[in-house]
Amino acid sequence: MYFFLLNLALLDLGSISTTVPKAMANSLWDTRAISYAGCATQVFMFLVFVAAEFYLLTIMAYDRYIAICKPLHYGTIMDSRTCVNMAAAAWGCTFLNAVLHTANTFSLPLCQGNALDQFFCEIPQILKLSCSDDYLREAGFLVVSFSFVSGCFAFILFSYVQIFRAVLRIPSKQGRHKAFSTCFPHLVVVSLFLSTGLFAYLRPPSMSSSSLNLLLAVQYSVVPPAVNLLIYSTRNQELKNAVWKVMTGHFSEAINCPSFTYCS
Repeated sequence: MYFFLLNLALLDLGSISTTVPKAMANSLWDTRAISYAGCATQVFMFLVFVAAEFYLLTIMAYDRYIAICKPLHYGTIMDSRTCVNMAAAAWGCTFLNAVLHTANTFSLPLCQGNALDQFFCEIPQILKLSCSDDYLREAGFLVVSFSFVSGCFAFILFSYVQIFRAVLRIPSKQGRHKAFSTCFPHLVVVSLFLSTGLFAYLRPPSMSSSSLNLLLAVQYSVVPPAVNLLIYSTRNQELKNAVWKVMTGHFSEAINCPSFTYCS
């Protein structure tokens, strides 16, 4: 589990670093400009990190399924080599997918200006600027990608149906609570990731506006990566104890040290 959490932390860090720093720089310099190469790089990196995160969440659902439904076989099924191979497959597949989408999108001629109604470069906004029928090809690729996402979602759903069936058969109330609490952080992360993204891309056109697009973009590109590790850390008692010690330590120092004095 901690190996997958490490990968999740790297993906979240990469996802935020792809969009937020440039948006903050543009805000400070009162501009919305980005170079063509920078836009292509941003699209590529965002696709890599977001797709890899969803594939990793699917793998983590399988990990939870094995841990709860087949606990005696967990050590042999989810050994270190298997975990590394699964994570490498997620990174590799998303890298190839991002190369395909980025190359295809930026090969389209843009004849409707160069202003994107978004604070970062993303494929749907770029396709709106294309006047070529070739955009249908990229739309087809997006449909295929959505099919893969739907398959992963179906697998996650199937895994948790089996998990809940196994948990409800646990005789002790304490055992059921422990099993549910183990799965709760993953369910929250998956729900947050999917609900914000699906609503942003599948909402009706009548609900589209610049302010709403910005709000939804922040919700699916910034909020999930920022809160993922916070959600998972609620299961880490050592981390909670460390945070509590830091908070109580600073609070006691503030009480013992009056203002305008130096306390060594």
